[in-house]
Amino acid sequence: MANATDKPLAVVTGASSGIGLELARQCVANGFDVFLIADDAKIGDAAAELGGKGATVYARQIDLATYEGVEEAWREIAETGRPVDALLLNAGVGVSGDFVRDTSLDRELRMIALNCDSIVHLAKRVLPGMVARKKGRVLITSSVAAIIPASGTAVYGATKAFGLGLAEALRDELRDTGVTVTALQPGPTETPFFRRADMEHTRVGQQKKDDAALVAKQGFDAMMRGKHKLYGGSLKTRVMGAISELLPEPIKARAHGKLAEPV
Repeated sequence: MANATDKPLAVVTGASSGIGLELARQCVANGFDVFLIADDAKIGDAAAELGGKGATVYARQIDLATYEGVEEAWREIAETGRPVDALLLNAGVGVSGDFVRDTSLDRELRMIALNCDSIVHLAKRVLPGMVARKKGRVLITSSVAAIIPASGTAVYGATKAFGLGLAEALRDELRDTGVTVTALQPGPTETPFFRRADMEHTRVGQQKKDDAALVAKQGFDAMMRGKHKLYGGSLKTRVMGAISELLPEPIKARAHGKLAEPV
């Protein structure tokens, strides 16, 4: 770990790969030091890379799907003695399959713990300090799936709707505090997500996906501008998101469900 500097500090969860790693790269490229959290050993590789770019980097391998893990993360953040200037809540997983026949309750409850509980828990710890200083930025990675209910990813979509709803409500609550909250809603993006969610054999898993670096840049820029939300990725994804806001729920569920079917 390098010595602390006078740069602002960004905390990035799920930072070992995919959109999270790209968000961390954006933070470093734009003058932040970073506190990286992920549940796998690749977080060390991310720390080595970003530390070589002149940033002070703190990296911890912590399981945020548990209460104890989030508390451990918060203790480690507090022990740096530095205020959190940006909180990028990106950690998340997916589970796919028919709700009744295929999916594991244990895996779905763990997904809820990571995708929902951990963002509430860590935000609850970090936001009071931001409000007290009247300064801070929060980014919550949701998904286009938040507004598209779909068979095959029923619980995953619900967790992303939770993140979106939380971001929108917190933004309103904090509107006069100097703290902004932004929701990033990517479409299908080239990350390890589809392998971990057992979706490589599905239509969406095999289609061309958006670039994680592009999604992260869009999300970071939106956070820094204080935007309330955006669809991240290609023009196709952004159009899909905008159209989905207008379609009836049964139509969206059926169409998106076909993308989650095996091919």
